[in-house]
Amino acid sequence: MNKESSEISWDDFSKIEMRIGTIISAEIFKEVKKPAFKILVDFGEYGIRKSSAQLTGLYSAKELLGKQVIAVLNFPPKQIANIMSECLILGGIGEKNEVILIQPERTVANGLKIG
Repeated sequence: MNKESSEISWDDFSKIEMRIGTIISAEIFKEVKKPAFKILVDFGEYGIRKSSAQLTGLYSAKELLGKQVIAVLNFPPKQIANIMSECLILGGIGEKNEVILIQPERTVANGLKIG
């Protein structure tokens, strides 16, 4: 653990609502300062959620379509430029601050809970 991290309890972790969804739309988000995509993700019974994701360093909009991703669904909505982001798509941060998507190793049902 690095100096910036602090331990959390199992109860803290269990409050994070992480689910798998499929990207159904991705387009360049022209209104933001840092390059990003406007993304729609289908989480099955949990609905279709909007997000802004800084994935332009490694992915094109076309190659994102149909990818399954893991996202946090229970953050409060956040205004990003002209959209309200409704989920946080998870990724690893590379050495050059590029975001690498975290994905399931096989296709699963949209809305599947991560735990």
